[in-house]
Amino acid sequence: MLFYLKYIKTDMLTLKNIIENRQAVVEGLHKKHFAEAEKVIDEIIDLDKERRNTQKELDTALAEQNKIAKQIGALIGQGKRSEAEAAKEQTARYKEQSKLLGDKLNEYEKMLRDKLLQVPNLPHESVPEGRTAEDNKTERTGGVVPDMPTDALPHWELAKRYDLIDFELGVKITGAGFPVYKGKGARLQRALINFFLDEARNAGYLEIEPPYVVNADSGYGTGQLPDKEGQMYHITADDLYLIPTAEVPVTNIFRDVILAEKDLPCKLAAYSACFRREAGSYGKDVRGLNRLHQFNKVEIVRIDKPEHSYDSLDEMVRYVENLICKLELPYRILRLCGGDISFTSSLTFDFEVFSAAQKRWLEVSSVSNFESYQANRLKCRYKTAEGKTELCHTLNGSALALPRIVAALLENNQTPNGIRIPKALVPYCGFEIID
Repeated sequence: MLFYLKYIKTDMLTLKNIIENRQAVVEGLHKKHFAEAEKVIDEIIDLDKERRNTQKELDTALAEQNKIAKQIGALIGQGKRSEAEAAKEQTARYKEQSKLLGDKLNEYEKMLRDKLLQVPNLPHESVPEGRTAEDNKTERTGGVVPDMPTDALPHWELAKRYDLIDFELGVKITGAGFPVYKGKGARLQRALINFFLDEARNAGYLEIEPPYVVNADSGYGTGQLPDKEGQMYHITADDLYLIPTAEVPVTNIFRDVILAEKDLPCKLAAYSACFRREAGSYGKDVRGLNRLHQFNKVEIVRIDKPEHSYDSLDEMVRYVENLICKLELPYRILRLCGGDISFTSSLTFDFEVFSAAQKRWLEVSSVSNFESYQANRLKCRYKTAEGKTELCHTLNGSALALPRIVAALLENNQTPNGIRIPKALVPYCGFEIID
């Protein structure tokens, strides 16, 4: 394996593990810089105690109710009318008590669920300490950074010169962050999508065409809700969400599903448009294609057994690396630190390509193992050969997101005669140069 990775079964963030391994859970949450970790975990443990006690009271009340109910017929048969009436009154009291306890139990279960949804996944032991992107660890670099002239143009100027992308027209039609691709710019988009999908198919991924809107259950299943609710476009009238990534609908294919062990791993790939509000990002590297509200992306998703998931993660990292190599782009692979890793991920590797005219690294892919975190929410399980039901592990990766790939391709391949198309893309584009 290229990276030191192993599965640690105790990392599974379930209620059982929280109760049995409180300190280890708290320490893991500290690594992710989760505010008030001790307070939240202790609240979960206390709520579970109250839930269990209420369940016990309810079970006792129902048992007494059933016991007395069985006696009523016998008392009537014996002519003991007054005792039978007293028993009926007692049953009614237990019935009322059971209703109150049932309502109380439902409330505790809702409170417990809501509190658990606020807790992020625990990080893998190899996740570095750190708070920001500056603390991420560079695992490997590749490719050659081109030596560009001082007057090299950024992609937004190249897009205007060659009439590839109209940012202003997108503003007119919709708003900022919704560009209109034109001519060879549109053909380049289509070429990249088809190239990525063909590569995925050749690597054994089943192509999926998913919906672009999902319900709230799907959002909760993969962890976009409640963590990223403000980052998603919400269709209020129907209570549906525009997808921020194909990860959401594709992974939710396996919600409430029990797979056979022999069918694992499941490997799926999907192209989709992606929609992100990017709230709070205004003014942060928003020129051109650097940050959009709508963009195209091919996503790969895996459902796997726990003991094999880190081998799968390593394979996915190598797969994305190979895509970038075929596009002839300089890149680096980062292992994200605790403060920069996502809410749902146990371990994430980011891919960045170098943008020659902007002279900066641009993130183009994240490849993550969520271990059983999403599967626990989704109730995505598999049955072992011995007949035991276990939670799956879920993984996904961008393979790839188009905007910053296009930005780097335009900037890095500009020449006095036009923009060169990488050899791997020429059959898909139908042209070798943008001029």
